[in-house]
Amino acid sequence: MQYLEGLNDRQIEAVLATEGPISVLAGAGSGKTRVLTTRIYHLIRQGVAPESILAVTFTNKAAREMKERLATRLEANGPLPFVATFHGLGREILQQYGQPLGIPRFFTIFDRDDSERVIKEGLKALDVDPKEIAPRFVLSRISKSKSEGISQQEFSQKSSRESFRNRIAADVWKRYEEALKKEKALDFDDLIVLPVKLLQTNADVRRIVQNRFSHIHVDEYQDTNALQARFIDLLLSPTQNVFVVGDIDQCVYSWRNATIENLLEFEKTYPNAKTIILEHNYRSTKNIVDAANQVISLNRNRKEKRSITDNAAGERIVIHPEDSAEREARYVAREARNSIRAGTAPQEIAVLFRTNFQSRALEEAFLAEGIPYKLLGTRFFDRKEVKDVLAWVRLALEPSRESDRARAVQTPPRGIGKVTLGKIIAGKQEAFKPSEKAKVATFEAIINSLSQASEGELPSVFVRMVIEKSGIQALLEKGSEDDQERLENIKELATLASRYDSLPGKEGISLFLTDAALASDQDELDRKQNSGGVTLMTVHAAKGLEFDTVFVTGLEEGLFPHEARESDEKRDEEEERRLFYVAITRAKRRLYLTFARIRRIYGSDFISEPSQFLRDIDPSLTDYQENSEREYEDIIEL
Repeated sequence: MQYLEGLNDRQIEAVLATEGPISVLAGAGSGKTRVLTTRIYHLIRQGVAPESILAVTFTNKAAREMKERLATRLEANGPLPFVATFHGLGREILQQYGQPLGIPRFFTIFDRDDSERVIKEGLKALDVDPKEIAPRFVLSRISKSKSEGISQQEFSQKSSRESFRNRIAADVWKRYEEALKKEKALDFDDLIVLPVKLLQTNADVRRIVQNRFSHIHVDEYQDTNALQARFIDLLLSPTQNVFVVGDIDQCVYSWRNATIENLLEFEKTYPNAKTIILEHNYRSTKNIVDAANQVISLNRNRKEKRSITDNAAGERIVIHPEDSAEREARYVAREARNSIRAGTAPQEIAVLFRTNFQSRALEEAFLAEGIPYKLLGTRFFDRKEVKDVLAWVRLALEPSRESDRARAVQTPPRGIGKVTLGKIIAGKQEAFKPSEKAKVATFEAIINSLSQASEGELPSVFVRMVIEKSGIQALLEKGSEDDQERLENIKELATLASRYDSLPGKEGISLFLTDAALASDQDELDRKQNSGGVTLMTVHAAKGLEFDTVFVTGLEEGLFPHEARESDEKRDEEEERRLFYVAITRAKRRLYLTFARIRRIYGSDFISEPSQFLRDIDPSLTDYQENSEREYEDIIEL
């Protein structure tokens, strides 16, 4: 078994544990992805059919990397294991077996903007100002309820005895579900809720799916919520061949309803389970590993696990205070510039922050220093021109989608106003004026032509066809420099669609639309890798990534750790510490921890206390460096 060479004893144990429920507690940098892919490869070498192996991840990026590793190892054009995100798995099951629930073969998926738009319309229909009750609040209530297995009817009954905001949310939810049904669409949460419902209520489908997958793998199991854990359980055959990998110390998504108990209580759920601990860190220097151990050991709600490494001690961790957020940002930019000059590739440097507002000062500093950077935030798929093209693609697949029709008819403008659009939607074609008839006929002819093409064209060819036939390409070609950049973005969309050309026609196009709707921040980082800049992102977005040099900024009480939320205060404190653990374990060689003594928030200056997390690290591991450049006349004595 040459493929086991280079693995340590615990990793080999995990790879060879092929039967029954197995949980692997994998510390940061412990090679869990290598273990997962090697185990799957081992199963195939032992005679397990690739198509009967399932691997579930949380991001498209992680799924794509796993597929690529497996394809390289197998070196064949035969079937591969089914690797997907939770939402991608839900989509597959609903598309293949969802007919008993009345789900069409090719449904569309509402992204967050679609959902908020419909909810906003629902609020207005109830004469509620969206400024008083935010659509995002309502969507959050709906999403939380769905993830807890609470139906719209149950929520409505419960909310009738609760606050005005919850009663409004219940009424809007009903309208929201009607809109989804009318548009033949599902939202993100439906991709988990409905497969669970299907598997629970339909024994025939459950048996088919359980027979389809003999071995199931779940990455980042600590990030699952109760419904996702139930989803996996329903997929298991009586042999219960489930292999979960996770790190309790990296559970940082409770605000997405992730529950640490799924991993903590795995042995209670599956009494015959075996637990294997991967403690060897191959990523970071010993100083960084020791600091991470010291920080996380203060949490109580965890399983004992202490990372070890054979790596050298390396450089001490730099702790650096500055007198303001602006000076902190300038320090970070200068140190990043020095690292680049010393030979570190810009894409091997990351600047992490707890909350999005911190990025402003950092961006200004990097611009002033002339250092290329990429900021995760505005996703490629959130750009207007990209959403315009996607609306046309969805409309071609499902011409009855009113929201996409309303967007497409105005992109590019073709002289069809809201009144005419209203007549189209209401089916009152007889009320058209002669001038309206011609314009509408031209628009409908384009849709019909694209709809026919969607039956057999490759996804990449079809997207190029949409860009051209819709008139969007001609519109942007005649525009400004900004329009030229927009044109490049939609051409990139066609490039991305080529990934799905192995599935021609509606099947490939539908999968392309699904992945576009489910794209994450890390997928956006993947798209930007070639730009070669320093990465600026939140700590949450950095989870699962690694860099040579990492700056963790804003380490001040109230900012990081963030002030306790309304939920259980002790639980929040432990999650904040886990988030700091995630931040520092992204670093391979150099780690900088910075804070500002004074930070301006909402126009007011606040004197800040250094974060308690800095006191959790033994001073022998750190190098405390005072302000590099002081402008004494502006400094407030502390």
